[in-house]
Amino acid sequence: MTHPNGTGLCLVTGATGYIGGRLVPELLAAGHRVRCLARSPGKLRDHPWVGQVEVARGDVTDEESVRAVMSGVDVAYYLVHALGGGRGFEETDRTTARIFGRCAREAGVRRIVYLGGLTPDGVPARELSPHLRSRAEVGGILLDSGVPTAALRAAVVLGSGSASFEMLRYLTERLPVMVTPSWVRTRIQPIAVRDVLRYLVGSAGLPPDVNRTFDIGGPDVLTYRDLMRRYATVAGLPRRVILPVPVLTPSLSSHWVGLVTPVPPAIARPLAESLRYEVVCREHDIADHVPDPPGHPIGCDEALALALRRVREAQVTTRWSSASVPGAPSDPLPTDPDWAGGSLYTDRRERTVGASPEALWRVIEGIGGENGWYSFPLAWAVRGWLDRLVGGVGLRRGRRDAQHLRVGDSLDFWRVEEIQQGRLLRLRAEMRLPGLAWLEMYAEEDGEGRSRYRQRALFHPRGLLGHAYWWSVSPFHAMVFGGMARNITRAAEGEERARPRSGRRRTGAAT
Repeated sequence: MTHPNGTGLCLVTGATGYIGGRLVPELLAAGHRVRCLARSPGKLRDHPWVGQVEVARGDVTDEESVRAVMSGVDVAYYLVHALGGGRGFEETDRTTARIFGRCAREAGVRRIVYLGGLTPDGVPARELSPHLRSRAEVGGILLDSGVPTAALRAAVVLGSGSASFEMLRYLTERLPVMVTPSWVRTRIQPIAVRDVLRYLVGSAGLPPDVNRTFDIGGPDVLTYRDLMRRYATVAGLPRRVILPVPVLTPSLSSHWVGLVTPVPPAIARPLAESLRYEVVCREHDIADHVPDPPGHPIGCDEALALALRRVREAQVTTRWSSASVPGAPSDPLPTDPDWAGGSLYTDRRERTVGASPEALWRVIEGIGGENGWYSFPLAWAVRGWLDRLVGGVGLRRGRRDAQHLRVGDSLDFWRVEEIQQGRLLRLRAEMRLPGLAWLEMYAEEDGEGRSRYRQRALFHPRGLLGHAYWWSVSPFHAMVFGGMARNITRAAEGEERARPRSGRRRTGAAT
């Protein structure tokens, strides 16, 4: 049996996600051994803690892989859910929870720890939003699994990179005057991500007779409107004028959120739906088992200030977009030159660069986000807007870090699939497309003391529509991809000239 400072083996599902990616180092710091279950272990490759954990390939929907990964586990963390998962997500959540509970019981796991959503008091399950209802159902399944379970229930999580914080930040910063849905008047009890992690780690040491839900929240109960105004104050913004109206349905308000913030409607909708109800903690019993140290739980203003500081100092360790977007392609780039998967269209560009490979690589690794895409900004912006209109992620997810990338990072409407430091960056498209798409950028030496930039865009069409799509956009490739290659090389040459004088990074904006 483990204890609060124990060394038991903890299984973490969802380690590529927002909470899971932050929980792992906290468990290690508390003296636990950690095993991570991941569908794509490569996404964990660049995390600083990966060398200290076991990584197992598997999927929570696959009972065989879950059963195998449970061997020797003391505490199992269930941190996966189908937020934005489309139709059938409730059945998926139900099935995976049953698999997880059953395999944990058969393996003799001592405890399950689950993080779900705080549900409103007195509202029947049938009246809850589908996502809140599913969270509650998953918690019930795990509590009935025969393994002692701590089901923690949180409302709005405030932390750099969380979907709730990003939604709050962009709404407040971009709209000095807001016509808002009526849910901005609903009372909520936000919690700082640091306290969420503290409770999750502490739950590993709960006594074996504890099998229940725990409401977790910060010390402040306020409306979402108050939260936006507090954010404005903490961020040093002028007072915001907020005008609630009753006509914005959850669907309309999710598209409104998607229009203003980087959070796509598929994820904004369940967040907005949950804010229709008053979500306030009914108890704080978790403190009987995981005592609150001085200064905790962290107040709302401090939580906002801490999150803002992380954003401004580019120290966001995980983001809401750390997890793959539902429905996005997950197959790796086919590397067999005689690939038998059908047509694979390519657009290749090469240029000699009057700069070192190191300068070229700095520009490549700094692409996207505020630095732009080095070609025809309007075309990229329009493509992002079109993607948002059809429910995609759009162009505004930005970057986790302004200078450095790691495998699994989201990058606007791409995801980093592969990095070979100093040489290769491969991105996989997560915009809505009739097929699969990748973009590769290489920094190489040409053998004559110069650098060579190579760029390759690939598209695997799906059906006739996919072929039609490629040929309809191919006339613009010279402008978009050709301009990108040209401007990346120019930026690298500018970086090379500027660096000896100032020692400062200079990537430049898209031109």
